[in-house]
Amino acid sequence: MAGQLLLLMFVSVTLGHAHFPPGHRLKPRLQRDRRNIRPNIVLILTDDQDQELGSMQAMNKTRRIMEEGGTSFSNAFVTTPMCCPSRSSMLTGKYVHNHNTYTNNENCSSPSWQRQHEPRSFGVYLNSTGYRTGTHTHTHTHRFKITNEYYLHLLCVCVCVCLRVSVCACAPKAFFGKYLNEYNGSYVPPGWREWLGLVKNSRFYNYTLSRNGVREKHGAEYPQDYFTDLITSESIRYFRSSKRLYPHRPVMMVLSHAAPHGPEDSAPQYSTAFPNASQHITPSYNYAPNQDKHWIMRYTGPMRPVHMEFTNMLQRKRLQTLLSVDDSVEQLYNMLVETGEVENTYIIYTSDHGYHIGQFGLVKGKSMPYEFDIRVPFFIRGPNVEQGTINPHVVLNIDLAPTILDIAGLDTPADMDGKSILSLLETDKPANSFQVTKKPMVWRDSFLVERGKLLHQLVERKEVSQEENSLPKYQRVKDLCQRAEYQTPCQQSGQKWRCVEDATGKLRLFKCKHEGGGANVVAGRQPPISVKSQLYRRDAKGGCDCDSRNLRPPRPFNKKPFFYKKKVKALKSYSRNRYSRSVAMTNSDSGNHTLGGGAEWPQPTGNGTEDEFSGMGGATVGVATPTSHKVTHRCSILPNTTVKCDTGVYQTLQAWKDHKLHIDHEIETLQTKIKNLKEVRGHLKKARPLQCDCNKYLYKSKLKNKLRYRGVGGHPFRKGGTRDKKAWLLKEQKRRKKMRKIIKRIRNNDTCSMPGLTCFTHDNQHWHTAPYWTLGSFCACTSANNNTYWCLRTINETHNFLFCEFATGFLEFFDLNTDPYQLMNAVSSLDQTVLHQLHVQLMELRACRGHKQCNPRTQGGREHGSFDDYRLFEKRKWPRIKKPLSSRTLGPIWDGWKG
Repeated sequence: MAGQLLLLMFVSVTLGHAHFPPGHRLKPRLQRDRRNIRPNIVLILTDDQDQELGSMQAMNKTRRIMEEGGTSFSNAFVTTPMCCPSRSSMLTGKYVHNHNTYTNNENCSSPSWQRQHEPRSFGVYLNSTGYRTGTHTHTHTHRFKITNEYYLHLLCVCVCVCLRVSVCACAPKAFFGKYLNEYNGSYVPPGWREWLGLVKNSRFYNYTLSRNGVREKHGAEYPQDYFTDLITSESIRYFRSSKRLYPHRPVMMVLSHAAPHGPEDSAPQYSTAFPNASQHITPSYNYAPNQDKHWIMRYTGPMRPVHMEFTNMLQRKRLQTLLSVDDSVEQLYNMLVETGEVENTYIIYTSDHGYHIGQFGLVKGKSMPYEFDIRVPFFIRGPNVEQGTINPHVVLNIDLAPTILDIAGLDTPADMDGKSILSLLETDKPANSFQVTKKPMVWRDSFLVERGKLLHQLVERKEVSQEENSLPKYQRVKDLCQRAEYQTPCQQSGQKWRCVEDATGKLRLFKCKHEGGGANVVAGRQPPISVKSQLYRRDAKGGCDCDSRNLRPPRPFNKKPFFYKKKVKALKSYSRNRYSRSVAMTNSDSGNHTLGGGAEWPQPTGNGTEDEFSGMGGATVGVATPTSHKVTHRCSILPNTTVKCDTGVYQTLQAWKDHKLHIDHEIETLQTKIKNLKEVRGHLKKARPLQCDCNKYLYKSKLKNKLRYRGVGGHPFRKGGTRDKKAWLLKEQKRRKKMRKIIKRIRNNDTCSMPGLTCFTHDNQHWHTAPYWTLGSFCACTSANNNTYWCLRTINETHNFLFCEFATGFLEFFDLNTDPYQLMNAVSSLDQTVLHQLHVQLMELRACRGHKQCNPRTQGGREHGSFDDYRLFEKRKWPRIKKPLSSRTLGPIWDGWKG
């Protein structure tokens, strides 16, 4: 009795002090419109499963359960066609530019991800209702034992029932399978009470799992080690155990399969299936090269016969691995039927992105913005979900997290970019007495597809070559002038350009004449001393002299040392007429030459200043202007810059030829002498003695003029020492990583590499399960790490297009109503006004944050001028299409196969 009173007291106190963080509070009872029995949630995720190449046609069991028993979305996409970025978007409900996981390596499960974004995944939000979650105990010894944990569980259940929360903190949440590509297994991500995560990338045998933070290795025995079967059996056992211990507790569970990702090892019983698989041969198969597409498509040529044979076997092995996933879905469904939970469970089936096999000549891979890489299968079944229906609305991978939270009765957090799709699934209900007319549903028709780093990070220290197909120059200048660093009048440190509006109202970029300051040198302010010329000077005794007070005073109006390239050019052209050039050429010979007027041409003395010597300072004292200068024994240059030769040169052709040959010989002799002098100069540069560093820098003669940071202070002659240190460390890390890759290739005798491209080698030892590859090794380059792009994908009743801007400035546009396989880039057919409006909308999506900004609506709220004529801003009422119960005809390759 005392225990019951204590329990009631705890319930009252907890309800009185329940705190709901802003942005994801519990929905009121009338708003949620949920069943009294709290539903289970099961998310089934595959890796690299395509929609365009017919992979779902091999999964008859899944199609029967998910298509006939639920709703399939015909326009399901991912916002980034790469594993780790897409999975990060699924967990957080955010675009890549908001969770900063750009590739499968950079920031994938990094400390920054674990600190900033992992605590904001949907698993954590399910725990953030304010109740104590405790730790999960997965043993049967506590089945009938009344403990403090049992009382706390009853408390949690009572609170959840009172508030009618679908999935609360006391509900078990479990994860089985692949998490993120760089997950190292050293910790359990927050929000999961039962954890069985794959360490690193997908494998079917010989992998390592993290079971609640403890590593366990698996071998190559079937079926106990086969990854698909293992996580299936573990998840079924967990679900049954949870329902047996706590029948009224809902279960939230994720099954993340490795199939059909490489190395494509199938179960033994399926190693002979699909011998004639050819669904991957689409109209874009081996359609190469594509001169109207971006640089990778132009570079990629048609596949060789060995590549085409490889694509056939790859498609076959991928389908074979999916047959085990098909069995997994059926086993899970049968378990739900046996436990009586099938009508109270939401099952979601999708993939992290699509795949291409031979499309546009690309042997295999993903990461392209085209349909075969961004389209994915997407099915959902559960309470209030209409069965056998095809829904044409656009759903994205960023919608998974908001949808799961909506099922659990939580509002979508403000920082999530996706939206819950439950509103698309509810059947039409008659309006009640408080609602005379039902508000028309408005849903997105456009979304962002992005891959790679931000543009300013790419071009920070190196130029990105612009391709010929790009935005107009005025538009690029206008975009650049929006940045703050171009809006100040050449006053920022390191500023090189500024934006100025001319008299006609056009924006123009002007180069700042002096880096780090204004356009003009301030009077009385000395320009910075050149590091290259002043840092390593020695005193008379041969020791180090690093005191700036003893440095040679700088020359006015010139920051750089005397003998640099531009100065040498100035020396060569310091006289602006033929007469002066001839004098300089004569002075290059040994000895003194007598001028035509009898005066001797003066040589520069050491007492004069550098400016006097270079002809750029004051006037030379005591120089008599000669009347003429004899260049050869027969020709001279007069003061009026004309050339005069004796009459004998012009009398006969032979005399003219002889003198011309003499001049050519002299020129050749001088050129040979200049070449020899350059070689000696190069030798002296390489053999320069080692200089001192003064505890600030280490100068290496082999690296020429590169300065290596050594101290902890800032640069003595530059500002922003901390920023320079970070930039140098990042550059050094990239350099070392690149060197390690080069050394590894040299050791392995790997010649399969191309500059800027991602290549792979395939040989007879690659696949360790049947069917085997026996046609020898080959190399193929399929993608690039620096292939950065941003695309606008729009689908509505009138338009179906893809518009892409690449980091190189290249543009692509495909009208999928007339070109469904994206064979022709039609950007040249667009009007400049439409092109500009597409660019504006794309820039808005690239900068969006939160679901209120990241979901363009098809009616109201925009004033885009002529773009209103391009898109139809009216109510979108998509028809609901009933799917036939019988499967479609699958063609000859599927005949005889029964899943």
